[in-house]
Amino acid sequence: MSNIDEALDLLQNKVRRLIMERLVREPHYPMQLAQQIDVSQQAIMKHLNILEKADFVSKKKVASDAGGPPKNIYMVEKSISIRIDLGPDLFRCEERKLPKGGPMRLSSRLPSASTPVAEAISGRKKISFQEGFEYLSQINETLDELDEKRDALIALHQVVKNKISTAVDSNFETYEERTLVHNMLDSPRTHINLKQISEELRLGASATEQLMEEIRLRLLREIGEKSGTVISGPSDTRLPWWAMLGPDRNFNRR
Repeated sequence: MSNIDEALDLLQNKVRRLIMERLVREPHYPMQLAQQIDVSQQAIMKHLNILEKADFVSKKKVASDAGGPPKNIYMVEKSISIRIDLGPDLFRCEERKLPKGGPMRLSSRLPSASTPVAEAISGRKKISFQEGFEYLSQINETLDELDEKRDALIALHQVVKNKISTAVDSNFETYEERTLVHNMLDSPRTHINLKQISEELRLGASATEQLMEEIRLRLLREIGEKSGTVISGPSDTRLPWWAMLGPDRNFNRR
């Protein structure tokens, strides 16, 4: 099971989501969680064990206020971001790990609007409630702006995929051909993973390579006829498929 499969499997359960929602705020005892979520402590322990096994939470023993034996208290261990985009001609599901480090280490990767916040809190162990409220408000506002831009980009991505999917359906007759072309479009800046496609299509490695070569040559001919683009080199030159689009369309890819 991949990391994202595991995360989705864990978080599809409502009780586990409620547990995580509380643990991200502060550490909790199992009895606290049972009372707040209104389920049995036995059920809470079952979910905590599952989350701990997946490294989503950790526990430590703390002394009891009543003078009894130490008790386990649970806290969040993992930081991730899960994104799912779904619609006609659109399916993106990925887990992104959040960068580690202090404010100044993060500052080079932050939008310019958030850099002053990183600079203001750098080197400080604590900030006042008022400062925290203001900084979080600024960060949330920037996140909303970025989300709006991302939503628009995803919508544009979907429109482009929809328009090119029509051409794929009309130009490629077999399911195997269309699947391979769609894989090209899904990862336009990377080499095609032929092993993965071979497993997906249940084809042998040689058959998949032959199919890829046929499509590559076909696309080269069609693009060359329409744009006059020419790529000169040995037939076994290993180029990413988008290289056939020519230098003006590579958008400075690295």
